[in-house]
Amino acid sequence: MAAKTEQDEQTGAPAPASAPVAGRRARGRVAGAVSLFGELMITTGVVLGLFVVYSLWWTNVLADREANQQGNEVRDRWAGGPGALDTKDGIGFLHVPAMRSGEILVRKGTGSEGLNRGVAGYYTDPVKSALPSDKQGNFSLAAHRDGHGAKFHNIDKLKDGDAVVFETKDTWYVYKVYEKLPQTSKYNVDVLDPVPEESGKKKPGRYITLTTCTPVYTSQYRYIVWGELERTEKVDADRTPPPELG
Repeated sequence: MAAKTEQDEQTGAPAPASAPVAGRRARGRVAGAVSLFGELMITTGVVLGLFVVYSLWWTNVLADREANQQGNEVRDRWAGGPGALDTKDGIGFLHVPAMRSGEILVRKGTGSEGLNRGVAGYYTDPVKSALPSDKQGNFSLAAHRDGHGAKFHNIDKLKDGDAVVFETKDTWYVYKVYEKLPQTSKYNVDVLDPVPEESGKKKPGRYITLTTCTPVYTSQYRYIVWGELERTEKVDADRTPPPELG
């Protein structure tokens, strides 16, 4: 038992000696809780940072690697001689200089399983895409804007008059951008119509539509770019690209 002071003996008040000890213990518990919370926040930050690195960088590395392999296989088949159009493994390559994305292999379908492999896909649903060789229609494509190759990341760089070139085994299709829609609902399928009236067109023609998510790092809306076929060129023996790709 702690000794009482002279004042304690006179007043009968209990000794306050234990109060500072209790205060120190309370402060210690608070400090410990704050320290634990800080450690949890740091750990959470590290985990989120690693997830972002994985989503926005490593998936690009993996997708680009696979897309390059797929593209090489398509070109090897082209070099093998005449054959039917391959709609499963790749129908050709999209070249969009303003997007600085290199050549983009285009395959059938827009499901995540396909697009996650670093390619663009042409729509089969909800509106069936035309193919470039069709006499009229809308060649409508989708690709990721972030992660998994991010082939359409710079879609916002496209301006009216910019070239969008599609390369097949024997033909170059040269389109020119004429209209953009920076934001629309993900459920707006009218942008894929054979005659994309939302772009201002009223008559059948040979169009191309590029679609991707927007804003950057989200999938809340869609960004749309429309182009119209300007001309075609036969592929020569050296596969010399058209001047737009020079």
